[in-house]
Amino acid sequence: MSDTSKSGERHSHIDEAREARLLEIRRQAALARLASQPGDGADGDLVPHASPESGYYGRPLLKRPQWTNEIPLYFFCGGAAGAAAVIASAAKLAGTDPRLIRDARYLAAIGGAISPALLISDLGMPSRFLNMFRVVKFQSPMSVGSWTLLVFSGSAAAAAFLSAWQRQPRGIFKILQNAGEFISTIAGPVVSTYTGVLLGATAIPVWNQNLSVLPLHFATSGMAAAAALLELRGHDSRALNTVGIITALGETAIGASIEIRRSPVSKPITSGRIGWLARAAGILAGPVPLILRLLASGGNQSRNIKLRKIAAASAVAGSLASRLAWTRAGIGSAQDTALLLNASRQ
Repeated sequence: MSDTSKSGERHSHIDEAREARLLEIRRQAALARLASQPGDGADGDLVPHASPESGYYGRPLLKRPQWTNEIPLYFFCGGAAGAAAVIASAAKLAGTDPRLIRDARYLAAIGGAISPALLISDLGMPSRFLNMFRVVKFQSPMSVGSWTLLVFSGSAAAAAFLSAWQRQPRGIFKILQNAGEFISTIAGPVVSTYTGVLLGATAIPVWNQNLSVLPLHFATSGMAAAAALLELRGHDSRALNTVGIITALGETAIGASIEIRRSPVSKPITSGRIGWLARAAGILAGPVPLILRLLASGGNQSRNIKLRKIAAASAVAGSLASRLAWTRAGIGSAQDTALLLNASRQ
């Protein structure tokens, strides 16, 4: 027998001995339950397993969003700003008080300026925000939303600045003002709703399972907040009260639907502290302003104004609290593999 064949047989025996030793180590580990540490197999095997119940080798199947409190504030400001631009254009078409149009334009411009600042603060550095504009992806809610926010912020600022600079602009200034008003009115509803689409497009179950609810909820909440902020500014237009009544009805219906169709996947938004926060937000944005506004429909004028301002403050608080509740519900449930398993079964 050649030296080469003898060497091969020797290595083969060594490999078999090592394999037998590894099998013995695994058997002893299973018997001694040494594989019960975090990240190891649930069945006592030394080699960890990946499953919906145990996660991916001891890690959650979903990555927890690293969002700060700036994000729900960003959702709130963007929603109110986008709705304010729509209110301003509707008021202009209706020929109502010019002060209402002016203040609505200002609200849209301020919200359009604050929203990118909050987003940049959450990202940590301006360069990350600028990187979002390297390409345009129409299939990406984040890309479409970022570009829409940029367009809306610029157009809303131009419309507000030009209307404040010249009461009766002419020539090129009139063209620029009209363009700013038109573009901000078109982009406003997208800014108000795309954040709801953005949440629903993720893999986090409590958001994904409410994809049909979140955009409508954010749009209604944003319109309610914009009308309420204008009322707190001192405007007592009957149209604003009508908007408040309609949005309060919508918020009441949305909150009731979430409570009625409870499911294991919706548990993060209906149970625990976050659940109570969501319920409080729904009450503040729905039944409370609805009742107060209906009571303010007739009677003493000064009393009606006070009731409407209380209703407006309640709507603003409810709108902000609902954004906070939905954000925290998703972040807190991202590491719950049982929710992902329930969502996959539905």
